Amino acid sequence: MLFLIKTELYKIFRKPRSYIGFIAIAAIVLLIEMAMYVDGKMYMMFFLQQMDASFQMEGNMLSGNMVCYLILQTLIIQMPLLVALVTGDLISGEAASGTIRFLLTRPFSRTQILNAKFIAGAVYVTALILWLGILAWGGGLLIFGDGDLIVLKSDLVIILRQGDTIWRFLAAFGIAFLSLCVVASFSLMLSCFTDNSIGPIVASMAVIILFTIIGTMDLPLFDHIKPFLFTTHMIVWRNMFDNPLDWELINNSLWILCIHIVLFMGVSLYYFNKKDINQ
Repeated sequence: MLFLIKTELYKIFRKPRSYIGFIAIAAIVLLIEMAMYVDGKMYMMFFLQQMDASFQMEGNMLSGNMVCYLILQTLIIQMPLLVALVTGDLISGEAASGTIRFLLTRPFSRTQILNAKFIAGAVYVTALILWLGILAWGGGLLIFGDGDLIVLKSDLVIILRQGDTIWRFLAAFGIAFLSLCVVASFSLMLSCFTDNSIGPIVASMAVIILFTIIGTMDLPLFDHIKPFLFTTHMIVWRNMFDNPLDWELINNSLWILCIHIVLFMGVSLYYFNKKDINQ
């Protein structure tokens, strides 16, 4: 199994498209950090002007924690698309090139092959998350320094002490990993149903964008649909910055994300084991 995972990782990282995600994340993060370094004080003044009449703000408001939080908010849509770009053709890409037939001649079951591809995809997700953490959180702290985190919501303002932010960011990155694994399993499932390497990638991106749009629209009809969309629960990382934490909401979303992974992988395993590769 370890040999299969190493082989799949080699296949992923030898493709130029696999590095688009790292380049895109670096470009977005560095642009935001540069913009905040130049105009951050003006942004914070506008951001906090509603609080000036009620509170006296002291200390480093434009902290690395604040910049990292803003970056995570910005990358909420792009990250799933970057993952689907790589995991969407793990099966269909090999089916299109014909290498999947050669792989099935090796002494490995189809279940092992599919699981290895998913694990390799999860490793790729881990690499993206670590890269984001290094640039956004580590780079933010290096450039802007440590400090309290101000979370401005529609109906309240939450101020988190700097000592209370580390575990929250670690948990948020962990939830982001689980959320992106849902995307990886979904695109892998679509990849099992076609021999076209582009189709599953485009379809995955289209579904993610559609679900995200539905999730952002406050319409009564969509309110009944949102709880069933995995994109609704992918943004639960934001709740790690609430005070107090709504653990019931967070745990329910985590369970739903895990159920989606099991469901998508179950469908993938069922179809891939029955699929006629020689047709």
